[in-house]
Amino acid sequence: MDNYTDELTRPSDGTLSLQTTPQKPNVLSNKIANVLSASYADSEIRDALQTLDDRKVQNTVETRRGLRLDAQKDVIQRNGDIVKDFGQVAEQLMRIRTTIKGLSKCCEDMRRHVAGAHQENAPVLDEASTLLGQKKELETEGQLLQAFNKHFVVSEEELSVLTSTASPADDTFFAVLARLKQIHGDCQILLGSENQRLGLELMDHSWRALNGGYQKLYKWIQFEFNNLNLENPQISSFIRRALRALAERPTLFQSCLDFLAEAREHVLTDAFYLALTGSSVENDQHLMTKPIEFYSHDPVRYVSDMLAWTHSAAVSEREALETLFKSEVDDIKRGFEVGREAEPWAAPEGEAFDGEKALSDLVNRTLTGVASVLRQRIDQVLHNHDDALLLYRISNVVAFYTITFSKLLSPESGLLTTLSALTESALLQFRATTSETIASIQSDLGVPSPDLRIPDFLDQALNQLSLLMKSYDSSLTPVAARQSGFEPVITQALDPFLTACEKMTREMSEPETSIFLANCLLAARSTLASYDFVQSRSAELDAQLQTIAETLIDYQHVYFLHTSGLHPLLLASMPLSDSPDDILKIATLPPFQPQALTDASQTLDDFLPSALMDAMENLKRLSSTKLTRQVTAEAADRFCETFEFVEGRLIAFDELRGGINGGDEEGVKAREGGENIIPLRSLFPRTSGEIRVLLS
Repeated sequence: MDNYTDELTRPSDGTLSLQTTPQKPNVLSNKIANVLSASYADSEIRDALQTLDDRKVQNTVETRRGLRLDAQKDVIQRNGDIVKDFGQVAEQLMRIRTTIKGLSKCCEDMRRHVAGAHQENAPVLDEASTLLGQKKELETEGQLLQAFNKHFVVSEEELSVLTSTASPADDTFFAVLARLKQIHGDCQILLGSENQRLGLELMDHSWRALNGGYQKLYKWIQFEFNNLNLENPQISSFIRRALRALAERPTLFQSCLDFLAEAREHVLTDAFYLALTGSSVENDQHLMTKPIEFYSHDPVRYVSDMLAWTHSAAVSEREALETLFKSEVDDIKRGFEVGREAEPWAAPEGEAFDGEKALSDLVNRTLTGVASVLRQRIDQVLHNHDDALLLYRISNVVAFYTITFSKLLSPESGLLTTLSALTESALLQFRATTSETIASIQSDLGVPSPDLRIPDFLDQALNQLSLLMKSYDSSLTPVAARQSGFEPVITQALDPFLTACEKMTREMSEPETSIFLANCLLAARSTLASYDFVQSRSAELDAQLQTIAETLIDYQHVYFLHTSGLHPLLLASMPLSDSPDDILKIATLPPFQPQALTDASQTLDDFLPSALMDAMENLKRLSSTKLTRQVTAEAADRFCETFEFVEGRLIAFDELRGGINGGDEEGVKAREGGENIIPLRSLFPRTSGEIRVLLS
């Protein structure tokens, strides 16, 4: 190859020279470049190499030279096989073409036969189509009629269940009643159609059937109500269900409640007579326990037992009827709304059913007969007794049950009205009896006893008042009204007796009057002290006692002044003022003359050792030792203050006359009219300090 290259580049004369013409490309170099530039990552190259491997071609010179020819031969052979196969396919297609032509001819023949048959059968098919349409319409109308009859038509058996009195008011009855109500409501839809006759006829038929059903329900409920007993007055679920249904006829519903109230009133009244007397008015029943009238000798227990029985009966009635109006109140309200449309005259517009009010009214009416008998018996007890304490205890018992019943019954209850009237009647008779007692006492008051103790009538009145307060304290009177509630009683049971005691002292003098009145007030205050609801009255008595104590203090003070001999000195010196001229006038006053002043001093000395004992002896008939000591101590203080006043006058006089303080035995001699002037303090030597010590 190098030789071949050299041969191309060497000149003819043997020397190298540049060629003036361009050289032809080197074929081998191009091939090598093509081989080197080929990408062996190409899939076609890989497939070609893989084919050579599969043929197991040896890499020889002969093989390389014949490789193209072998490949071309192989391609030609395979193309020949393909042409042969396509020839067979062409033959098969020719056969299929022939077959299709045959089928097309057959189908054309069948089409001609079908068109001919269709032309012949067209009238029959049209008639069949018409008949099928009519059949479908008839089937639809039959289904509508069946559904209409099923929904709007009630069978004779169902009507018999609804209206016949022989069949009970069971689940079947209520199912038929509910269906008729639905039919009656759905008839309004029929009234909106063009033909309203059917709707009107159905509404009229269903309305008559519903009325018959409600009438049967009304009679059945009355029968059931009539058979309720006192021992177990429970209302069954069927009765509650019947009343819920009957609420859609407010008139019949109210009539049933009226019948129930009358029946229960009759039963309760008869039961009350049985409890009172032990035998029934209606039948031959007899009470196994002792009748209430067995205790009629004890009026309070007699009244209490009657009221307790009434309360027990009221609670039982309310509990028995509560299930009717409490658990079913919503259903009854809805029934009343429907019933207002059916009977607009039965209930005012906008007034809803109030279960609580209906229950209260029903219980009130069932107790009307018992309330009447109760009033007769208690009135009889009140008129047969004139003991004020007994009458008040009865009024408290009735008032106690009035408060108890007010939590159970409505304020409009006839029983509450009766009990309030009985309470007022008992209190009126109590006041009348008390007034008679006071009148008899005031007609013959007499005079207090020598020991000035409280009179017997006041002692009895206070004992009775104590029992009255005890009875009132055990009542259920609200705390806010306890004081005002008892005020009329204490005004009637205490004040007249204290007034009578004051009248007894008209002809008495002090200190007997004050001691006697103080004893009466002390006894009254002691009686009231145990109860808080009379504390305002106790405060009034304390104020009166304070006034009487002031009177006794004044009396004791006067006693101290007269007994001690200080009264003339005080009486003479009080008109004088504190001016020197008035002070010097003391020497001219008779009580301040030496002998008189000496006698007064001696009297004071004799008085002081037993002054307190003597003063307390004046009040020995006062029932309170504490009050006696207080009065005496206060009077002694006032006496000391009076003594200080007189002592001050004496000291002022001696100072103005040049004298010395009292207590000097020698005196002072001064020239005045040729007589000796003796200091007044030497004649009256006691000091206020000594007086306070001796009277403490």
